[in-house]
Amino acid sequence: MKTYEVFLKKEGKDPFSHAGSVDAPDDELALTYAREAYGRRSEGDQMWVVRRSDIIIADETELKMADRKHKHNDGQLLAELRRTAPSGES
Repeated sequence: MKTYEVFLKKEGKDPFSHAGSVDAPDDELALTYAREAYGRRSEGDQMWVVRRSDIIIADETELKMADRKHKHNDGQLLAELRRTAPSGES
């Protein structure tokens, strides 16, 4: 038996959310079990059924970003360039 994780997405732009898991001998039965367990009352419009062994898990160390500053454009540099540019060049 393999364990499968089930994710449901409601209509519109809602994200997928974890609904639960099912144990099944193969992919086809996993989908059937997931529909029976989590799709009977139209809880979602779409369903993902994923083998747990296929999920890549990142730990806290892998999620930590390098300490770097990001550049954000607040428009001040462009405004300054337009003010100082000779007419006809901006």
